[in-house]
Amino acid sequence: MSRRPSSTPLFSFSRIWIITGNTFTHLMRMKIFYFLLVFVLIWLGVNVFKLPHTAGPEGVGGEELRLLKAPLMGTMKLFAIIIGIVATALLIPRDMEDRTLYTILAKPVPRLDYLLGKLCGVLLLVLAGLAVMTLLLDAVLWYRMQNILAEFDQVAAILVEQGQFTAAERDEARGELLSQGVTWDLQAAVLVIFFEAAIIAALALLVSTFSSSTLFTVVISTLCYFIGNFIADGLDHWRGTTGMEEGGIGELSTNAIFVAFPDYRPFKIVDEVVAGQVFPPDVLGGLALSTGLYVGLYVVLSWFIFNSKEI
Repeated sequence: MSRRPSSTPLFSFSRIWIITGNTFTHLMRMKIFYFLLVFVLIWLGVNVFKLPHTAGPEGVGGEELRLLKAPLMGTMKLFAIIIGIVATALLIPRDMEDRTLYTILAKPVPRLDYLLGKLCGVLLLVLAGLAVMTLLLDAVLWYRMQNILAEFDQVAAILVEQGQFTAAERDEARGELLSQGVTWDLQAAVLVIFFEAAIIAALALLVSTFSSSTLFTVVISTLCYFIGNFIADGLDHWRGTTGMEEGGIGELSTNAIFVAFPDYRPFKIVDEVVAGQVFPPDVLGGLALSTGLYVGLYVVLSWFIFNSKEI
């Protein structure tokens, strides 16, 4: 008596991991990844050299470190967003072009596992790139901090002896200076950059499920990202000018817009951390939760569209 073939489970971590690994390996060969990574590494290396800074015991080096971190964090964010959009936009069209998609789905592999594996492969690539750049950023900051602290201690010691600077003021200024260096808050800010890239990558995955054009996916995903950075302010202004009732149809309609255009304003806390502010743990937890909700929503919508697509 022949056995009845067992049905393929809808969700399998092992299948997702295999697809993730293959996707990561495939994306590592992309020329755009190496171009962006080399660009960022050169930019990091250039900033090892001394930059001009503001003189004064309480400002020695502080402004220099802020001027160092801001463009480097901005470059890391640009890297994460570009890879998140472009790499995701290339996945399904390229698999269809070289017929890899048909081979995978014929094994059979559930379409949800395929989508999750592809998205996780992109996010693993983004995370690996950010990890390398973070290590280099920390090394640059540490190197510059040692030189700045040595100069600060010399200047502060002279001014304390002359009575122009008290010991308490020196310790306070030194603590402020250290807050501009390598801190856990800065590492959390890099994690927020990854969260933002994860949302836009999931959105690009959604667009790619109903579009066969890589260029269209890149353009639409990029527009959604830029709109999401400004639409919240516009909607707040509109609510204030129209006197919209809370809980009404207008309020529900505006909230629905954020499904397609996430509000990226909370992610701008990265700029505040670069300026030396403390990163509250509850804010990091809230951003992680909202990222999980957005990514989960976009994956479910992608699965629904991709599952009804004839391939």
